[in-house]
Amino acid sequence: MGANGKVASDDYFVFYNQPSDPHGHVKLSSTTARSATFTIRLDKLSSAVAKCVFAATLDGPGTFADVSGCSVTARIGGQTVVYEIKEATRETSLVFVELYRYQSQFKLRAVGRGFNGGLKPLAEAHGVDVADDDNISQTAQQIAAAASAPVKSPASSSQSAPGSRINLSKIDLLKKEVRVSLEKKGIGSQKARVAVVFDASGSMYHLYDEGTIQRAFERVLAVAASMDDDGELDVWFFADESARTPSVRADQFEGYVDRYYFSDEDFQDELGYGNNEPDVMKDIIRKYTVESPDDRLPVFIVFFSDGGVYYSDRIAKLIIQSSKYNLFWQFVGLGEADYGILEEFDTLSGRVVDNCNFFALDDLDEVSDRELYDRLFNEFPSWLRAARSKGILKG
Repeated sequence: MGANGKVASDDYFVFYNQPSDPHGHVKLSSTTARSATFTIRLDKLSSAVAKCVFAATLDGPGTFADVSGCSVTARIGGQTVVYEIKEATRETSLVFVELYRYQSQFKLRAVGRGFNGGLKPLAEAHGVDVADDDNISQTAQQIAAAASAPVKSPASSSQSAPGSRINLSKIDLLKKEVRVSLEKKGIGSQKARVAVVFDASGSMYHLYDEGTIQRAFERVLAVAASMDDDGELDVWFFADESARTPSVRADQFEGYVDRYYFSDEDFQDELGYGNNEPDVMKDIIRKYTVESPDDRLPVFIVFFSDGGVYYSDRIAKLIIQSSKYNLFWQFVGLGEADYGILEEFDTLSGRVVDNCNFFALDDLDEVSDRELYDRLFNEFPSWLRAARSKGILKG
């Protein structure tokens, strides 16, 4: 930021969903559930940069008075400096340190300035106006760490003016939970192509009508936004027939399910009302092994069904056949139902590797985001190891 203590735009607010400033001089290089690491190219920073501010907000209830072992470690050249945060009280966001310009050098100083309102007052104090949306303001404190970088004068900058708004969308906030689960499973840097499949049979209608499927879609879209090599989620719906709908990015999430399931009056009729899992499974296999094969990246497929599985032998055959490919199937049952072969995957023989998992949820909306992601990624890491050992994944 500049001498006025303000950032030029949200492009210079570096956090988990925007891990670099536009020039790549300030980067969030790694995060875990309990730490964040920033790297700064001091030799590249513009002379307009007066300082960089490093801060954190709490994820969940409590204040920094409840946090123990909180510290900042800075390495500048050959020097290492450690600041321990010991005197915080009721703050829910806290500026830890500032890296500031002094003549031709940069110096580091401890700050310890706190804010009781979480992310919003912290951001606004440094020239960033966080959108005052109810859902955003309630969950924005989930941001783990942030850093501010340089301001340019309005005359020379193509960036927006001070006070531009950071819009932390629902998908941005879900990505935080995805990353916590990925780190927990030891695959925080794993890239994958991500797909979601939705049962659209007649018995599922009420879940579409109540918005449950849209919410499920958003939660999986956050997985793609975090893991996918191009940030896109591939989407299928199926009943008697199957349909691929356009791949989607995080900024296109609103109303996606309604656009296809409800807006097109022929869509449901063309799909039918029964259950034909093999039809959509064959199309998925075709997509990733024939049309656009890439054996460097795993394909993580989340498959939602409310049961009524009739074609057990054909499903089993396709699972076995696809075990030689870079495809991992994560089936999720919705409600209390008969899932047939889906519940027997652990004993399915004849596969090159164990390439699928299943769990059922009584009510998807009653499961927290973190629990859902923990369960989605439960067997994915072991499949990754097995697939690599068998040469299925080449990278």
